[in-house]
Amino acid sequence: MSPFPKSTVLGYPRIGPRRELKRALESYWDGRSSRAELERVGAEIRERTWRRLAELGLEGLPSNTFSLYDQVLDTAVLLGAVPARYREAADPYFAMARGTEGLAPLRMTKWFDTNYHYIVPEIGPDTVFELDAGKPLSEVREARALGFETRPVVVGPVTFLLLGAALERLDDVLGCYEELLSALAAEGVSWVQLDEPALVGDRTPEELAAVRAAYSRLGSVSERPGLFVASYFGDLGAALPVLHETPVEAIGIDLVRGGVPALDLSGKTVVAGVVSGRDVWRTSPERALAALGAVRASEVVVSTSCSLLHVPYDVAAEPELDPALKERLAFAEQKVAEVVALARSPLLDAPPAEPSVALPGPVVLEERGPYAVRAAAQAGHLRLPPLPITTIGSFPQTGSLRAARAALASGTLSQDDYERQVEAEIERVIRVQERLGLDVLVHGEPERNDMVQYFAEHLDGFAVTRNGWVQSYGSRCTRPPILHGDVSRPSPITVRWATYAQSLTDKPVKGMLTGPVTIVAWSFVRDDLPLRDVVFQVADAVREEVRDLEAAGVSIIQVDEPALRELLPLRRAAQADYLEWAVAAYRRATSGASDRTQIHTHLCYSDADQILAAIDGLDADVTTIESARSGARILGSVGSFGRGLGPGVYDIHSPRVPGAEEVSELLRRVLKVLPAERVWVNPDCGLKTRTYEEVEAALANVVTATRRLRAELPAL
Repeated sequence: MSPFPKSTVLGYPRIGPRRELKRALESYWDGRSSRAELERVGAEIRERTWRRLAELGLEGLPSNTFSLYDQVLDTAVLLGAVPARYREAADPYFAMARGTEGLAPLRMTKWFDTNYHYIVPEIGPDTVFELDAGKPLSEVREARALGFETRPVVVGPVTFLLLGAALERLDDVLGCYEELLSALAAEGVSWVQLDEPALVGDRTPEELAAVRAAYSRLGSVSERPGLFVASYFGDLGAALPVLHETPVEAIGIDLVRGGVPALDLSGKTVVAGVVSGRDVWRTSPERALAALGAVRASEVVVSTSCSLLHVPYDVAAEPELDPALKERLAFAEQKVAEVVALARSPLLDAPPAEPSVALPGPVVLEERGPYAVRAAAQAGHLRLPPLPITTIGSFPQTGSLRAARAALASGTLSQDDYERQVEAEIERVIRVQERLGLDVLVHGEPERNDMVQYFAEHLDGFAVTRNGWVQSYGSRCTRPPILHGDVSRPSPITVRWATYAQSLTDKPVKGMLTGPVTIVAWSFVRDDLPLRDVVFQVADAVREEVRDLEAAGVSIIQVDEPALRELLPLRRAAQADYLEWAVAAYRRATSGASDRTQIHTHLCYSDADQILAAIDGLDADVTTIESARSGARILGSVGSFGRGLGPGVYDIHSPRVPGAEEVSELLRRVLKVLPAERVWVNPDCGLKTRTYEEVEAALANVVTATRRLRAELPAL
């Protein structure tokens, strides 16, 4: 077994510097290119990545971090955990990820406390695990043909099974991991990385026993590479001494979020994550080297705190950013350079920096009336039918809209001409909804590039990038804004478009805002203030927008918080404090509205059932929430929910169109646990990623199903 390289990263962006993979995926999905052409683009991205990492001087190059969709889905395929219903699909991999016309996809949710979405493995007592090591082995060979030796990266057995709620299958799945280790050893691989981020959460004694059993067994494989167990997103806590007792040779520790462990790790190599993979700020060499020097281990390797999947590619691709701000930034390429520089530096004898102290957050200025009072006032004002039908906010972002936005940015389209195109699209969206029979309409958000970036462009204290793309799931990418200073709202942001849309129809049109927690969660946030204080600054800006919308005559205002669950600390001890201030920030943003104004919120793809009490505490009049994609699992938790609720009936992340009977059946299930007067009907999420053809067909079926249920309400 060769020594572990002195510098490495746990992973790297894979969408391509110019989103080459996104375009190749969407071309393949649309039938405009072949699977072979898609694979060719993937190979080009991998080659470019390995070559660039080597040019930067990185010693330990990872492989098998590239994915056509998601690394957890890749692991399910690796282990043969492909449900039988997908095996006969034309492309089983993408059928699991996206579904087909007659086949729903697997559930999708957030990867720990990030905005990356993974495909949840479906593992039952009848799942037969069977190794298919083709992907990791082929990438090792591919890199070797280019002159690079690599370290394959695979989701570890404990994390994989915990994500699939199937830890009782550990003995069965370990056989596949043993076969994989043997196959990698036969291929001449020196090290393998097994990612176990689940170990930084609160683990039960039984789960820790599973960790000990798993790595004792894998460590006993006679012919195998060195075992590197990587953790990230926090400290290992009780799992660290367990891993230390097993035969694994290297342990990855997140020193950015977890701090230096007190445990003496002599006998192990510690892969020390001192360069943050979760933000875009330059690393302090003094702090990083002090942390490296404080680790007690046989060998210390410099690394990133987690995969660089969560940051953009290169600051150099942002010529329009303020030069003073650019000096403070490090994207993936700059972070690799920092890792290399730290590995080549002598350790400094300096004390670790003191953590910042959180300050008390501001309190809510006002409170709205009790829900019952508000509900009565809103019912008299809005006069909606039972089971009101609405959508979440966005409608399809057409090619012509994106082209117009690009032309405006380049100066080839005037502001007046651009706004006329936006108005035309808003009218189209309104007329489509009226024709289909929706009850509460949206303007479709044609003026918005992204639900967070759009607001960042109109708030002081933010900067936005041109090429700072980060993968969210599959081909979906976002450009997280950079929140670098104090936040304020110089002028109204959404009022013009909301009032124009309302002028086109007698039906209520929702004003659409993004909530303060989500704006902060989906941005790269300044690190010189406690997160709570930053969120309250944004809440004050949102509060001003709510008041202006109400003053302009908008009767329904939706303030979305899909990231509320995402920021929940992984350790239970810190969760109550977070939820208290996050809920207070939302209520601060919305509490200035009158009782007659109906406040909506929306959450999706985030295991929201785990924080339902906090969602109830937001005190929104109506909450719309993902349900169709996850098989309506939320319904097991909402019986005590005390306000309006719209469990989604249409999975918008799949191109398949749900039938009317499918929607009716889901609504019947909802009506068994919630009174009809509090049930809303809506998709799982916004519709911007779908086509008009898909949207109109799906919404027509939703309307048909809802009208059918309305007629049955007395009997139900």
